[in-house]
Amino acid sequence: MEQLKNILNDGINENLYQIILSNPRKTGGVEKVKIRPVLMKGKLEFQETSYVGTKVFHENFSKDKLIERILTALTESFKQGELENKEFRATVLVSKKGKITVKTKKNVGEKKEIDLSHNRVKHYILEEGTVVPFLVELGVQSKDGKIIKSKYDKFKQINRYLEFIRDVLPILPKDRTVNIIDFGCGKSYLTFAMYHYLKVLNGYDIRVIGLDLKDDVIEKCNRLAEKFGYSSALKFIRGDISTFEGDYQPDMVVTLHACDTATDYALEKAVRWGAKVILSVPCCQHEVNKQIECKELEPVLKYGLLKERMSALITDAVRANMLEELGYDAQILEFIDMEHTPKNLLIRAVKRQETGNVQEKTGETSSEMAEFLEFLHTKQTLNELFRKA
Repeated sequence: MEQLKNILNDGINENLYQIILSNPRKTGGVEKVKIRPVLMKGKLEFQETSYVGTKVFHENFSKDKLIERILTALTESFKQGELENKEFRATVLVSKKGKITVKTKKNVGEKKEIDLSHNRVKHYILEEGTVVPFLVELGVQSKDGKIIKSKYDKFKQINRYLEFIRDVLPILPKDRTVNIIDFGCGKSYLTFAMYHYLKVLNGYDIRVIGLDLKDDVIEKCNRLAEKFGYSSALKFIRGDISTFEGDYQPDMVVTLHACDTATDYALEKAVRWGAKVILSVPCCQHEVNKQIECKELEPVLKYGLLKERMSALITDAVRANMLEELGYDAQILEFIDMEHTPKNLLIRAVKRQETGNVQEKTGETSSEMAEFLEFLHTKQTLNELFRKA
């Protein structure tokens, strides 16, 4: 508890981005709490936003009062807390028996501006009212720059994705071409958004390859790239993630909604190539769901929906832990609100500077991970790919 108090004391100030309390102990009450700094009549306070069903409640607190509320909330109401400010990120987990585990990481992303206004208006990277050709062509935006009502969730998703890329800009080289591969690019809303943000808005010299299995999708995306004048540096090709090989070394590998084990093949290639940044939104994690057997978890696993969700969480936890073992700082972040899609987790991994030759590290699985997989009586493709490397 003392460590948690110190973290809160160090992290709650004018450099705070946000605090999120989640995973409630009981249903029917407050489901989530978000906290951010605000300036009230020249005095720094902290605005607490509580979510109860479809209702939202706001209240402002001083630093000392807020720390008391958070400590009480994590003791009585919530099992998880996350704090992020300009200097560090902290994750707090509380067990059923009340044991508190705190993990901190230095914040290596770009230092974002903090809006201290009380009634804050959401500012997007791609603003409504500013015409962006690819958004118009893809039906997200009208010709006068207004967002099509039925596509507003897609507009928010695109901007959220660009926020993740903005955070890793300091890691991408500016003195040479930045090579990027987008595995399973699909209709490429986000691929075009990434190109526009890096090339058009930030002036990066980039080369992007989009890979997908569907011929019609690849043809359409290449046609659009040519129409927008992007085709010299943005190419779409047909191919399978598991067998794809390139003659270049990508700086960033993106895999958004690659189905089931396709995500594992993409992550394995990204690590083997030594990519500086990996952004992955996994999808359809069937592999563990088909294998998992655990007597201790049977009260949960006997329910199909819960088994499916737990298998997905286990799969992504294994992936993130393996990336950590292989020299990356990995985070699991909320991509978009759960109300829009259950496939809302993004794994962001940034290669540590001190990391040596990854090939030397891929032959062994940590005893902790091996015991975990054995406990669940399951194998996991990413783990198997590295074990056999």
